[in-house]
Amino acid sequence: MKEPNNVASGVLLVDKAPGMTSHDVVAIARRSMGIKKIGHCGTLDPMATGLLMLVVGRATKIQDLLMSEDKEYVGTITLGTTTNTQDAEGEVLEQREIPEFNDNELRTAFDQYSGEFEQIPPMVSAIKKDGVPLYKLARKGKEVKRDPRPVYVTSYELTRAEYPEVDFRVNCSKGFYVRTYAHDIGAALGCGGHLSALRRTRSGKFTLERALKVDTLKEAGSQELIDSMVSLAEISLMRGA
Repeated sequence: MKEPNNVASGVLLVDKAPGMTSHDVVAIARRSMGIKKIGHCGTLDPMATGLLMLVVGRATKIQDLLMSEDKEYVGTITLGTTTNTQDAEGEVLEQREIPEFNDNELRTAFDQYSGEFEQIPPMVSAIKKDGVPLYKLARKGKEVKRDPRPVYVTSYELTRAEYPEVDFRVNCSKGFYVRTYAHDIGAALGCGGHLSALRRTRSGKFTLERALKVDTLKEAGSQELIDSMVSLAEISLMRGA
């Protein structure tokens, strides 16, 4: 399909459903909108739900800018079980008893991963080693040395603790792996843990408030979706440009 020169441009906010990749959402948008030039900002794992920003037309030029902003997630850590992917999709590596932690012990573990610190990216990630994504090496059973990366957490909140589950909200930098956060907190508590649920609720100044459900993305007409986009002019105002 040949696109006209005046192809619509902007950011389409989507509330990603579980069980699909970020690329799946882009493919649906391309079909529904009849526009090929669509990308996404910040991959969400298939297990995760929530805010996925699609850049359409000329908005693809500000993709890196939009991806560089802080994010907010809500999630669940399941303590006592570690997995090879650090989330619920992986194979169980170890299971341990969970002590009866008090609130102070729990907060102390979370506090260790607050402010500025370094994370070692998980093997199941899109980071490349000698041009090959780590997840492809992981599928072959290979593990390679990963360099720690500087990240930061500006704030966190514990919203529920019913063991083995702990619910949390975290505001963090770009390039932050919430799976690794869950794994590291489990390790700090001495019983291990993995990420069992994840939802992105904010990216920069964009929230779920204007996000379309995937079913709407599939069923809506092209013009309706174009009208739902955040325009480049509005983005400029939001960013104070």
